[in-house]
Amino acid sequence: MQQKRYNLFSEQLKQLFAGRVHKISVDAGMGCPNRGSTRDQPGCLFCDPDGSGSVGIERALPVAAQLELGKEVMRRKYKAKQFLAYFQPFSNTYAPVDELRRLYDEALAVSGVVGLAVGTRPDCLPDEILELLSEFHQKSYLWLELGLQSIHQTTLEFLRRGHDYSVFLQGYAAAKKRGLRVCVHVILGLPGESRQAMLATAAEMARLKVDGIKIHLLHILKGTALGDLYQQGEVDVLAQDDYVALAADFIERLHPDTLIHRLTGDGPRNILLAPLWSLNKWEVLNAIDHELEQRNSFQGSRYVVVD
Repeated sequence: MQQKRYNLFSEQLKQLFAGRVHKISVDAGMGCPNRGSTRDQPGCLFCDPDGSGSVGIERALPVAAQLELGKEVMRRKYKAKQFLAYFQPFSNTYAPVDELRRLYDEALAVSGVVGLAVGTRPDCLPDEILELLSEFHQKSYLWLELGLQSIHQTTLEFLRRGHDYSVFLQGYAAAKKRGLRVCVHVILGLPGESRQAMLATAAEMARLKVDGIKIHLLHILKGTALGDLYQQGEVDVLAQDDYVALAADFIERLHPDTLIHRLTGDGPRNILLAPLWSLNKWEVLNAIDHELEQRNSFQGSRYVVVD
């Protein structure tokens, strides 16, 4: 396979665990500050009513049972043997410490699970939760995944995120102080953001030298407030060529050591309004690779050292 021009997270996993490691998403039943503990509030403008990555999750089952089902699927498809338990939908630190410890331990006790990925928000990281994550970091392979989306206050307010960028910086700094691996989620194509604004987010992620990053394209989903605005003609989405160029621009500005966990995304087919081209995930990924090749460019080629 041709070597990539960026640092793939999956390749690091292969090196660490001497083989491929597959993520299995699980729903631990947690809520979100924007939705409440019962998930019955509107939430962020773009958020799937069932939470991100909820497709195919048997949420009525215990975490261990969800993982066992996911393992069977991965074994049939890829002959997979090693897995990360990905606590994905909603905010997976939004619960009491004892409950979180029980859930994380339950996941790690499943045969073949070699580590955890915990998705959450930067305003769900009180000290006692960070201490718990540090405990699991010491005894297992753990990634903390923080949803940021953008560094720009006007964008965060438009998205109804419920926190500003300073809250992210506080949470991020507290996590790094404890030695945690942090993967930051950002979105390209958010309404009102220019190319310059999006690349300012890239430059800031480079300044922070984030351990990992997930670069998403904006999805418009049915049943969301953003979906309503789209159907009213009030927001638009990027064309594929524009997204590919932006993703390459973003990659060029990242710190060379940052691990790239994701470069695109494919929203649930049954509720995706736009962009429909995102369903061709491998075509998009190949186009990003081709763009970097055409430029003779690579991750960090435009990284700027900041003292």
